[in-house]
Amino acid sequence: MLFLTEDAELKCTHGGELQLEPVQDLVHIDGRRVLIEPDPENREINGCPNTNLTNIRPCTKTEEVRKGYSELVRVLGKPVCLDSIEGFTNGTPRRFVKYVVREPGQAFVNGSV
Repeated sequence: MLFLTEDAELKCTHGGELQLEPVQDLVHIDGRRVLIEPDPENREINGCPNTNLTNIRPCTKTEEVRKGYSELVRVLGKPVCLDSIEGFTNGTPRRFVKYVVREPGQAFVNGSV
């Protein structure tokens, strides 16, 4: 599984894009910051197309990561984000709409055992 960098593309299942804000500046891959816990959590989502629909709330924020943090590699004591990261958004129906990785942002560093 590939490490995620600040160039990673994470989207809600409808296509809205997460606005990443890396919390560390110590570890880089090809000059780009590696994402760690809690980088994908509580982030804005822009462009979710589920707007103007009755009883449907568009995805505007991410919630906690459900899976995809490294169990082996840590930076500043926090697990590195892998390309298997996924979690729920605040869109409706609640606890159904996920965000997932579309592109990891790099193709060099693999965190698999």
